[in-house]
Amino acid sequence: MVTPPLAPDAFSSPSDAFDVAGRHVYMIGIGGCGMSGLARMLASRGAIVQGSDNSPSEATAALAAESIRVTFSQLTDPLPERCDLVIASAAIRPDHPQLAQASRRDIPAIWYAEALGRCMLGRTAIAVAGTHGKSTTTAMTGCALTDAGLDPTVIVGATSAQLLHGANAPGTRPVGFRLGANVIPEGRMAGRPGILVAEACEHNRSFHNYRPQFAAITSVEADHLDVYGTLDAVIESFHHFASLLPPASQGGTLLIAHDNAHRREVSAGLACDVQTIGFSPSADWVVGYDPASRGVTLHNRREFFAQWQLAIPGAHNAMNSSVACVLATLAGADPLAVARSLASFRGIDRRMQLIGVRPSRSGGNVRVYDDYGHHPTEVDVTLRALREHERPEERGGRLICVFQPHQHSRTRHLLDEFAQSFSSADIVIVPDIYFVRDSEEERHKVTAADLVDRLRHRGVRAMHLYPFAAIIEQLETICHDGDVVVAMGAGNVYEVAKGFVAAAQAHKSEAGPTPTFPPNLLDLAPIAQRLARSA
Repeated sequence: MVTPPLAPDAFSSPSDAFDVAGRHVYMIGIGGCGMSGLARMLASRGAIVQGSDNSPSEATAALAAESIRVTFSQLTDPLPERCDLVIASAAIRPDHPQLAQASRRDIPAIWYAEALGRCMLGRTAIAVAGTHGKSTTTAMTGCALTDAGLDPTVIVGATSAQLLHGANAPGTRPVGFRLGANVIPEGRMAGRPGILVAEACEHNRSFHNYRPQFAAITSVEADHLDVYGTLDAVIESFHHFASLLPPASQGGTLLIAHDNAHRREVSAGLACDVQTIGFSPSADWVVGYDPASRGVTLHNRREFFAQWQLAIPGAHNAMNSSVACVLATLAGADPLAVARSLASFRGIDRRMQLIGVRPSRSGGNVRVYDDYGHHPTEVDVTLRALREHERPEERGGRLICVFQPHQHSRTRHLLDEFAQSFSSADIVIVPDIYFVRDSEEERHKVTAADLVDRLRHRGVRAMHLYPFAAIIEQLETICHDGDVVVAMGAGNVYEVAKGFVAAAQAHKSEAGPTPTFPPNLLDLAPIAQRLARSA
């Protein structure tokens, strides 16, 4: 079995760490998944942390339980009298009133990504980047390191019930953050600065603020074109991120997908060690996957390295878990312990997450999923994985996707790609586009109906329907035994999945016979139009 080499001078000294001890830090948008984790990390380093958000949530309640004060009147609340640093979420606009206050009072203000990047100093930092797979791979890596006894700090842009104690332990409440040790307690790298694993987002070039020792790039595709404009600019941004790694002589290592990551352009001229991973036999790390058993094998330069059987479906998760395996072992984890952890990993919230099973009006059961996919490639691989896993056609069922486009600019730039990504679905229902960050001018350049027209042109049974209540009613009308429903998108479309399951509970209390409907409706458009008029 091959063990990745350990460079003697790979890691920064703890004296380089982001020193916030005793400083009063105010965080705008503190309830976000990453921000709430960062708040805990800074508090653990001795900072006096408080912040604001636009509304109470489970995250803010959890922060309050840990003595981190949160207020909810962002537009009117003054910054505290004692305030040494302001940190703003990426979702906060530059003209936010509290940022304006910081400017008037000459209080230093930085963005979340800048603060997280500073936290990587003095740590053994691992960053997971890529157009797809970041959150799942980051959580897998964190769980594997935890199960291997390396006690990492982990910050993910999603939540998992396994993150706190590892995949092999009983689950807890879903969290997106885990606080680990300041020093690696065991393994090949015992005594080195503690591990910090973080998701590295490319939006607004945020990941240019990070300073990892190890990094992975899972894929590079056209996305966030409202920021970048062209695919070439996206590729250049990933190249810049990779160039931030230390040279190979100091242990800097980039693990990049052999395919679909523009690896030649991204890795050109880098001083760090570059290793490739993929299904291709030409990759340095070769991944094997058997869809029937979900068995994964990993070879390093033709030598067997590890194997495990996934609890979650999909070739994309075979790749995600393989990347996690390499990253964890690069940081000193035992490959056997890592493999056991990956076999126990059950996924993160909003990634092919089974919400529930409910009866249909025609009899039998309908299985309901929620998924965060919002890019054409994510839509395609998720629908393929769901069909491969569920095989609804073998039960006389169909795969029904409720897809909420996320951002008008992304929808407009990738309209043709989206139209090609639903080939595995039998029916597609498209609500209004989720409006975030785009300008009002952009908002009027494309609509959900444009996507529906493209889908119908390709022979996909599709409809535009809104509000969510009408979609839930439509699902109750058309779903029959064996159907699989997935609500997909980065907005609030999860409300459809949860509402559809909850509606079944409400029907149990209704008196009288349950109506039945024909199992196959040939033309859905008249129903959609009637519901839209009555909504």
